[in-house]
This record gives sequence, structure tokens and C-alpha cells, in this order.
Amino acid sequence: MSTKKGLLYLIPTVLAPGTTNQVLTSQIKEVVRQTDHFFVENIRTARRFIGELQTGRAIEDIHFYELNKDTVINDIRQHFSLLREGKNAGVISEAGCPGIADPGALAVKLAHEQGIRVIPLVGPSSILLALMGSGFSGQAFVFHGYLPIDKAERARVIRQMEKEALQKNQTQIFMETPFRNNQLLEDLIAHCQPATLLCYKTQYVREHDLEQITRLTKNCQTLPHRLLPKSVRAV
Repeated sequence: MSTKKGLLYLIPTVLAPGTTNQVLTSQIKEVVRQTDHFFVENIRTARRFIGELQTGRAIEDIHFYELNKDTVINDIRQHFSLLREGKNAGVISEAGCPGIADPGALAVKLAHEQGIRVIPLVGPSSILLALMGSGFSGQAFVFHGYLPIDKAERARVIRQMEKEALQKNQTQIFMETPFRNNQLLEDLIAHCQPATLLCYKTQYVREHDLEQITRLTKNCQTLPHRLLPKSVRAV
């Protein structure tokens, strides 16, 4: 008689500290309370996240398996034996939804290959929150992740994104680390048409959440200081 396989839960986390009760559902807390095994991007922050859920679980009784951008697929595959034996497991991202711009997609891929049921739980996504608040096309959109660091390649990608946005009425979504925000804005101004619209969003689901739309003209100098780190010159 074959053993019933376990379930792989995709467990969203908060986008900003102190917002657990504001944005996470009771289902997430209940799944975490009943699950003993987790694939996580960072063990330290995953332990802190579970602690903030106040499930009553002892952290010492929970098993964590690191899954980040440097993880080798065979290292994750060997832990999938617990799912084949009928135990449930969860995937926890550093922020937002697992598997979206996140190495947790590797665990999902392995689950499908091995006939293990994947259950995504409802939670915050910075990508969708930005799109929802932009007023841009939500019917046709594409997510590019981080743009290339190399200036020539970045310029090429920016021009191609603008072309597709105009030709297909397709929203182009991408993200950047805070200390490169100024340089990204300068590159967008340099390589896009002045009439092109940019919507930027920061401080997700916090009191000072900000979403603003501007045209990419050469006098576009209005990114708020709180969007940028203090060590970077405001443009």
C-alpha cells in the first residue's frame, strides 16, 4: 500500500516589519502551527517570522532547510523524501510570496516533478500591489525582476521595455535596490521618451506607503527623499 504524499504550502510573509496582523490571514498562522518542516531563504529571519505569528510552537521543534539563490537542486531534492513519506512542508520567502522573484520556485518545480500537491496561500505581493495602484494596464503586463547592472545592457533593456509598452499597451514591471534608485531614474530619463509614464512604489503596506506617477522628462527631479537612502544624492 502506497503512502499518501504530503503537501507543499507556499507561505507568504510580510513586506514590512510590524504588519503581520495587518496583512496575513489566519490560514497562514494555522498552516505554520501544524507544519514541522520549512524550506526557507534565510533561517534566522524565518525563525523570527514564525515567532511573530505566536502559534505556540517551540522553534526548537521545527526543521529548517535553507533554499536560496546558491542552493544546489540536489540538496533540496534529498529533503523531499519527507514529503514522499506523507509529511507536509512549507516554503517561506524573505518577503512577500514564495516563488515570485524568489528561489522558492525551485521547491515548487521539484514538487510538480514528484507529484506532490502545491498549495499557494493568499498573501502580499509587492509586484501586484504596485500594479494595482498604478492605473496602468493590468490586462497585459510583464515582470522583469532586477534590470542589468551593466550600463550598456541596461540601456538596451530599458529601450526594449519602452518599445513593448507602447506597441502592446503592456505594463513593464521591474524593481531595484534602494542604493541604486537614483542611477536607475537617471537611466530611465536618458533612454526613454519624455512622455513615457513611470509609476514607482515604496514603503509597502506601511503608514507612509507611497505610490506616485511621473513623466520621464529631464526635469523629473521629484523622487521623494524617503524613497532614497540618505547616502545617495537626491536627483
